[in-house]
Amino acid sequence: MSKRDLLIELGTEELPPKGLKNFAQSFHDNVVENLTKLELSFEDSEWLATPRRLAVRVTGLDEKQQDKIQDRQGPAVAAAFNNDGSPKPAAVGFAKSCGVEVEDLDRVSTDKGDRLAFQLKVSGQPTLELLEEVVKSSLAKLPMPKTMRWGNSDADFIRVPQWLLILFGKDVPNAEILELKAGRVSYGHRFHSPEAITIESPSSYDKQLMDAKVNVCLQARKALIRNQVESIGKELKANPVIEEDLLEEVAALVEWPVALYGKFDEEFLAVPAEALIATMQADQKYFHLVDSQSKLLPYFITVANIESKKPNSIVSGNERVIRPRLADAKFFFDTDKKHRLEEKQEKLKTILFQNKLGSLFDKSQRIKNLAGYLSNKVGADQSKAERAALLCKCDLMTSMVYEFPELQGIMGRYYAKNDNEPAEVAVAMDEIYMPRFSGDTLPASPTGIALALADRIDTLVGIFGINQPPTGAKDPFGLRRAALGIIRILVEKQLSLDIAELIDFSVKQFKDGSLVNNTTEEVVNFIQGRLGSWYSDKGYSSQVINAVSATGSVDLFDFNARILAVSEFNELDDADALAAANKRVGNILAKSDESEIAVSIDDTLFESDSEKTLNEMLVKLQQQVKELTEKRQYAEALKTLSQLRRPVDKFFDEVMVNADDARIKANRLKLLSMLRSLFLTIADISLLQK
Repeated sequence: MSKRDLLIELGTEELPPKGLKNFAQSFHDNVVENLTKLELSFEDSEWLATPRRLAVRVTGLDEKQQDKIQDRQGPAVAAAFNNDGSPKPAAVGFAKSCGVEVEDLDRVSTDKGDRLAFQLKVSGQPTLELLEEVVKSSLAKLPMPKTMRWGNSDADFIRVPQWLLILFGKDVPNAEILELKAGRVSYGHRFHSPEAITIESPSSYDKQLMDAKVNVCLQARKALIRNQVESIGKELKANPVIEEDLLEEVAALVEWPVALYGKFDEEFLAVPAEALIATMQADQKYFHLVDSQSKLLPYFITVANIESKKPNSIVSGNERVIRPRLADAKFFFDTDKKHRLEEKQEKLKTILFQNKLGSLFDKSQRIKNLAGYLSNKVGADQSKAERAALLCKCDLMTSMVYEFPELQGIMGRYYAKNDNEPAEVAVAMDEIYMPRFSGDTLPASPTGIALALADRIDTLVGIFGINQPPTGAKDPFGLRRAALGIIRILVEKQLSLDIAELIDFSVKQFKDGSLVNNTTEEVVNFIQGRLGSWYSDKGYSSQVINAVSATGSVDLFDFNARILAVSEFNELDDADALAAANKRVGNILAKSDESEIAVSIDDTLFESDSEKTLNEMLVKLQQQVKELTEKRQYAEALKTLSQLRRPVDKFFDEVMVNADDARIKANRLKLLSMLRSLFLTIADISLLQK
């Protein structure tokens, strides 16, 4: 079948930079999905995007759908004809629907008898005629949080559309979408090449637009910006900091990137670097530079969307713009330092944490109590932990954090240091929010660890306690992130704590009757659920996770040690056989009443050597396993228990558990109960059966 390339480009007013990649990918995915549903095959596809356009190119696309043979069945033969053989209306109607006469119909045998039938040839439609609906539905399904309308139009889109290009080989379909007639015209750079460009073919698109000073590939623009920024860094003998999110946003703001550097007054370096960086990134989309010691330098790199003949004019303009921004940051910092953090505690009473859970002042009091309780368990000084807890939300009342919310905690550290608070208290102001995102640094100081755990546990308990758990994608209080933060801190910092005990203590810090009765259970279950997801993401099998979860362990560090051990055990040659044996044992015991199981083993009731051997092995291993599990050497304990494979196999080969003699049966059930209990001290390995 003949094939052609397809190019779709929708030109618009400037699109939201943070959503550009998502819009472009979604548009591409929707087009591909629609073509696939229409049974149109193609060789390859890609998306392209700039601030003013979304484009999709599909190479080697079928020119038309394949012709299909459709097997159709009609009424039963017995009900389709009169006694004289003349066709009844049902037969005539079926023939008409197939476009033939009754005598042209076939007959097929089915489970319900002979029926009229016909093989109908359905001709495939030309791709060119299908493109309007493909593009229209693909654009309609874009993830647009907000749309706009223009003029008197009923159409709506993310931004006002300006032109529509649809080119299938050399042909343009007769299509109108978003009140734009499809054509072969695109437009170059707004300033360098604003004239209309007639695109010759889908394959020439990139080159023609590149000649018009438009680089249509977002990834290529990112690479170009990175290279330009790094080149400027070498020129200045400095290290540019290129954060991926900022790089992508800048690449989504320009069609023809040109990196330039400017300078700001060194007096501003007295302001915390994080505040200056936040100002440069959030307001101006600048890249900052640091020296070999990671100290901020008084330079910035901006990326222009024009190749100016007077680049110094662009630089001086940016230098003029950045100065008042940095001056504001300096003013906020200097003003905030005039008042101690503790003076802002009273203001916390005016800010609600949550309507049913009180103010930020109430929350900080609860964090103080829980952090104090935690301090001895994590090696922190109780007085410092409680002091840090009382101050930890005060920086939310400062001008700097009001202007830049992402600096919460970071500015708290600077202000606490300025107030001459103990060093560990100041550090904890920042560490309470760690980890801020997946893979982020964990709190290092004992006080910071106590606060980070206390803050997250308080939030989980409070929100679950008023029955507002996360639902679907909605998680306004970041409970999933809070749970994962707790998991990472306890596991990676190797803290052996009973999470249920901590949650229960937290519950008691709330007013009586303000939380639902099963809050502790709900929060524990939620954390354990996130724990399972965390290990699943790390590549552990669901069998291993379920085997350990069955123990009901609420010590997350201990849970981790068991996961590692069971995962290692699961790779042993004996693992599957022992898992099967444990499953069999579990089933036997589940069908037995507890009264049927002997209180202790009576070796005089053994009738075979296999019973005696298994008992001796169990008695021998009990003490060894006990000593190993007390040291959390679970891998070694399971390796030790793997010695039971042959005695267990032999026992089941030679012994009938349900003996006629009740005493012998009870004795054998006791043996199996000992075996099961020994494994359950580590995990339920019956769940490992493959």
